[in-house]
Amino acid sequence: MIHTKVRCREITESDAEAVADLLTRGFVGRSRNYWIQGLRRQAFRSVPEGYPRFGYMLESDGTPVGVLLLIYTARKNGEETAIQCNLSSWYVDPAYRNYAPLLTKIAQRHKDVTYFNISPAPWTWPIIETQGFRAYCRGIFFSVPALARPPRWSEIEVISPHAKTIEGLSEGETELLTRHARYNCLSLVCRTPKGTFPFILQPVRIRRGFIAPPAMKLIYCRSAAEYAACAGRIGRLLLRLGKIAVAIDSNGPLPGLVGIYTERRGRKYFKGPDRPQLGDLTDTELVLYGP
Repeated sequence: MIHTKVRCREITESDAEAVADLLTRGFVGRSRNYWIQGLRRQAFRSVPEGYPRFGYMLESDGTPVGVLLLIYTARKNGEETAIQCNLSSWYVDPAYRNYAPLLTKIAQRHKDVTYFNISPAPWTWPIIETQGFRAYCRGIFFSVPALARPPRWSEIEVISPHAKTIEGLSEGETELLTRHARYNCLSLVCRTPKGTFPFILQPVRIRRGFIAPPAMKLIYCRSAAEYAACAGRIGRLLLRLGKIAVAIDSNGPLPGLVGIYTERRGRKYFKGPDRPQLGDLTDTELVLYGP
């Protein structure tokens, strides 16, 4: 079939309903409300100037037939600001698959942007690598934090989405924790004699056919060492919430933690000037759309 009126353009807010319909059709198991909620969150978040708010779509005679969602974020890198882009959900109707390269080419045209993919299916790994992407995370470490000894004289605080200030944290990290609390994440601060340490966690979605204990995903920490130091205190809080394990992006077993490392899932890729930081999935599809 020949399509003579197919074009690629930026998604606008008025396209949200039609884009949600297309993604619902393309992703079995994801409800329309799942996509509407995520698109609504993208509509209201801060986006670096000059970059698309939602991403790009293929349009045929005024109807969306393909979509690639993009989530742009400005991150402070010392004195400079680095731009990162989470290449999120991609779908093209089968009859228009020959136009798919146009969608990806336009979406990745900025040489100064770091593009990353946090949810590639295993069968796509070789394809992604031929496109110039490199793995920055090769697996997941499933930790059982309650088995770690909590630091002495420590306390843990659950951060409210309405908090204005957090003792011991900068204005930037305070805003990060409260914003993610509004995204239904669990934002925490662990205070010890050595300092105040921020963490963001999110409930894990248990996939069909995969058996795992009730778990959380570590969305943000400054370093794996800080998580290991506070794991005992975090684990005891999570037990009260009915959670046992915490999944952490990792390239191997983590010192000071009890758990299991696997490379069967969790691989993540990037392409561009700045390697993404392990332990930082803030403002990604995982948060805005959900697990």
